[in-house]
Amino acid sequence: MTSRIGGDFDMEGQQEIRETLFEILGEQGCGITCEDDVSIFHDEQGWKLMLCGFMEPWNLGMTVDEARAALRKLGSMQFGLS
Repeated sequence: MTSRIGGDFDMEGQQEIRETLFEILGEQGCGITCEDDVSIFHDEQGWKLMLCGFMEPWNLGMTVDEARAALRKLGSMQFGLS
């Protein structure tokens, strides 16, 4: 599924990306700490994630699928997501 700026795709995309993020984070550690301090948004550069404790948002990709894959890759490298 690809995202469009504005409309239902943004809300659906945000939810899918958020669910993927918390599958990776789990319910301990950062998952609990950051649960209320996560911003997922889409701009002209694509999907971005602003996670607590980080200075700038992370670029995740243009589509929801790219964003979810980027999160899984970052999680597998344990790059600040576990």
